[in-house]
Amino acid sequence: MEFLDKLLGIDPNYIVIGLIALFFSLEQIMKSPFNFQKRINHLFQNLLFQIILVILNIFFVTFQIFSIEWLNSNHIGLLYLVELPLWAKLFISVALYDVTAYWVHRGTHAIPLLWRFHRVHHSDTTMDSSTVFRFHPLELILVFGIGNIVTAALFGTDVLSMALYYFFLYVFFFFEHANLKYPKWLNSTLGLIFVMPDHHRVHHQQDQFYTDSNYADIFIIWDRIFGTFKMMPVEQMKYGLVEFEEDKKQTFLYLIKSPFINIKRITSNKTDENKAE
Repeated sequence: MEFLDKLLGIDPNYIVIGLIALFFSLEQIMKSPFNFQKRINHLFQNLLFQIILVILNIFFVTFQIFSIEWLNSNHIGLLYLVELPLWAKLFISVALYDVTAYWVHRGTHAIPLLWRFHRVHHSDTTMDSSTVFRFHPLELILVFGIGNIVTAALFGTDVLSMALYYFFLYVFFFFEHANLKYPKWLNSTLGLIFVMPDHHRVHHQQDQFYTDSNYADIFIIWDRIFGTFKMMPVEQMKYGLVEFEEDKKQTFLYLIKSPFINIKRITSNKTDENKAE
């Protein structure tokens, strides 16, 4: 417990800095499945999203923690109906935060208003580790952030388990988005339970038939259980959204205002063919 307290006591910003430094460096020195250019500019554009998020989180994280602690102090949530060892409650709570995120994520694809914000993340046509930062700040705070509070209200999850969930989430996010070659055997071993990079790459495939799949962040079992799991060969993948392929639409300023612009979603013919099969 003491070790866990020390681990989760580390400033999350330091963890993020360490992970981007590690994975971005590996992308420059190791073989990668996709040969992308202008990596420094791409990193800079995506870092701007993280800077805005850090500033906004100064206010929202306080509200989020206050809300969850209030719910806990009033013993609201299903986990208060049973007695569990700490390790079991932490594991179950992390899984509950993750399955809630799965459904919230799925909703951001299905609900047009939410998709306007979520498509910022999917707009990246040259995905690498810095794509982890490319989320519209309002989506992370108002959609996924509120989702954590809802999880606590329904299940009684606490701030400690949320911190543990985010620790694993950061690691998985960089692991999944990095432009690195990973052993294929991961998909048939750890990939039976956890999200592997090849799973998440399918989610960023340009064809909407594949984009609307593999919503999980940590446990791929949610996609397997709820019928949204798909796979395709890495060499056939093309990242991003057709409507964001122009260079000017890959800039921070354009993307930050893009939810408020009426941009028609362009799908490929392959989507209709796949649905018909």
